[in-house]
Amino acid sequence: MRRYAVTTLSDIQCQRSRVVRLGDEEIAVFRLSDGTVRAIENRCPHKGGKLSEGIVCGRYVFCPLHDWKIGLDDGRVQPPDEGCVRTYPVEVDEKTGTVYLLVSERSAMIS
Repeated sequence: MRRYAVTTLSDIQCQRSRVVRLGDEEIAVFRLSDGTVRAIENRCPHKGGKLSEGIVCGRYVFCPLHDWKIGLDDGRVQPPDEGCVRTYPVEVDEKTGTVYLLVSERSAMIS
C-alpha cells in the first residue's frame, strides 16, 4: 500500500472538501464536523455529479445534481437509490495536519 500526501487539514474547511487527482481519477477529500477525514471518488454513480460540490450532512454527502445521498464511510448510495462510489483509506498526521491517501498498487501521480 502506498501513501500519498495530498493536502493538509488547514486546507479543508469543516464539512467541505478538496479535490485531488490520482492518475485519471478525481477524489474528493472531505473534512467532517467531528474532525475526521474521508475520501471518495468524486463522481456520483447516477449522472456523474461532482460530489465535492455536494452538501455534507453528518457522515453523508448529497449529490448536487439530483440529491442522491452517499455515505462517506462506505461509499454506498442510500435507499431508495442504489449504487456506490469508491472509497479510499485516509490517515492524518496529528502533528503536521498532513492528510494521506492510502492506495494499493497504483503508480499514479497525485496533483
